Amino acid sequence: MKHLALLRGINVSGHNMIKMDTLKTILENAGFQNVETYVQSGNVFLETEDENPQSVGFTIKQEIAKHLGFDVPVIVISKTDLEKCLTNNPFFKEKEVDTKKLYVAFISKELNNSAINELKISQFKPDEAFIDRNRIYMKLETGAGNTKLTQKYIEKKLNVIATTRNWNTENKLIEMF
Repeated sequence: MKHLALLRGINVSGHNMIKMDTLKTILENAGFQNVETYVQSGNVFLETEDENPQSVGFTIKQEIAKHLGFDVPVIVISKTDLEKCLTNNPFFKEKEVDTKKLYVAFISKELNNSAINELKISQFKPDEAFIDRNRIYMKLETGAGNTKLTQKYIEKKLNVIATTRNWNTENKLIEMF
């Protein structure tokens, strides 16, 4: 089965620096096949007989810790998950949406609809967000570098692991699947 592993917090501001060829070798040595990375921010396609995304993510996390000494959270998704992400984005209901302002935070567990209240989204206007099970769609009018609706904030408020990708990356990842 082919999976997409989204690694959080690698190669950011000089922290948890991992060369993609090193990561590829580590994962191949762990038994994963057809390992392919996209950009340096931790997008890894791989194949394995293991169909359980949590199990695959745990193995990847353990291998990185064992070989590199980093604690890297990993969220594993399927092609179906990624396709749903692309088709369910509520911001595409708007006329002339600027895709450069769109982001998706992938969440480590399924959220209920009341989780949006816990995020207190109204305090981040003009930025907006919508929860769809294990994803948070965001339109960051203020820009990713200026918003207070950060991955760290989401993780703290909802007690989850989150990893965020911009809309251009999302589209490239689905092309690669």
